[in-house]
Amino acid sequence: MSSPKERRSVVTGIGVIAPNGVSTETFWKATVEGISVLDHVTREGCEHLPLKVAGEVRGFDPADLIEERYLVQTDRFTHFAMAAANLALDDARMGRADYNDSPFAVGVVTAAGSGGGEFGQRELQRLWGQGSRYVGPYQSIAWFYAASTGQISIRGGFKGPCGVVASDEAGGLDALAHAARTIRRGTDAVVVGAAEAPLAPYSVVCQLGYEDLSRLDDPARAYRPFTSGACGFVPAEGGAMLIVEEENAAVDRGASVRAVLAGHAATFTGASLWEESREGLAHAIRGALQDARCAPEEIDVVFADALGVPAADRAEALALTDALGRHAARVPVTAPKTGTGRAYCGAPVLDAAAAVLAMEHGVVPPTPNVVNVCHDLDVVTGRARPGELRTALVLSRGLMGSNAAMVLRQGSGSPS
Repeated sequence: MSSPKERRSVVTGIGVIAPNGVSTETFWKATVEGISVLDHVTREGCEHLPLKVAGEVRGFDPADLIEERYLVQTDRFTHFAMAAANLALDDARMGRADYNDSPFAVGVVTAAGSGGGEFGQRELQRLWGQGSRYVGPYQSIAWFYAASTGQISIRGGFKGPCGVVASDEAGGLDALAHAARTIRRGTDAVVVGAAEAPLAPYSVVCQLGYEDLSRLDDPARAYRPFTSGACGFVPAEGGAMLIVEEENAAVDRGASVRAVLAGHAATFTGASLWEESREGLAHAIRGALQDARCAPEEIDVVFADALGVPAADRAEALALTDALGRHAARVPVTAPKTGTGRAYCGAPVLDAAAAVLAMEHGVVPPTPNVVNVCHDLDVVTGRARPGELRTALVLSRGLMGSNAAMVLRQGSGSPS
């Protein structure tokens, strides 16, 4: 076994279920083309609610990827996670034969912010409308924020270290960092990521308490971070799962090393205290750079948090300047989520997936619907921008005050 310092964590597989694509290929094609899929909310029971625009996952049939016995036990957010995990395992070419003899070498980590709201709402409606005999037994587990970790582990036969991260929207990046730490301690692989399904009526009503939620009725204008027209964020469902492996183990089994999880740091600055988030996010960026042994000028692209709230956008722009110095005004910044919405914990994992794909293809995807940037940032708008991308910085903040930054390095590709 390699020593902890030598055990690098690398990405070998990506699986995406997102509003702009229910596979990694369709997600990337829409992302690099700058296609916005934000649209009016169509979910039953949401018609009368103030939230008018969201990023919905359409054309997704969980039965195509998941067995019936698991579907009846789980909520939509777990359907997304299980399906994305399937896709990531296939992408990494990791089958049961790779771990049958060592199931304790593979773990599962997910992040979750809302849990199974749709399942819970349905069962509670049965309770109050028909009586307790009509409530199914899976109500006790399907709503739980750890359900995705548990079901992926059970279904895949993964018996290594498993966990769930509950640290606000930044939990998506924190889950990747947790996976990397797990690998440093001796685990060979971790199925890791996040997926959310926050568009059931009950879940939407809960979100209406967020002052930063956009109420605009125009999909093209509802989510425009870094502009004078910023009026909040648009929520979304979906997310991504990654296969993260110890580098030597990945190479030994012939996997393609797509990227390296090089560095991470996290801070906390308090709920909706966006001015304070400048210092907290800058500290997280510096910490991630130090963890990755990366100089500021080595960052080739930034995937921004891009909340869409003027004070938060200003704090993020200033945090980048604080942490990267003069390089902050020169490095390309992008926020593909403006075309899909913010999938809470799933959003930064989707950004991490996009960052890996951007480095592989040598192109920075654009920021849909954003024009006339009013901050001293080189935000990529309109169309994708080609470039040699070796190192990416991914940022995330949560409405409750969590901040996280992650540095990703370009992978070596297929082993020789």
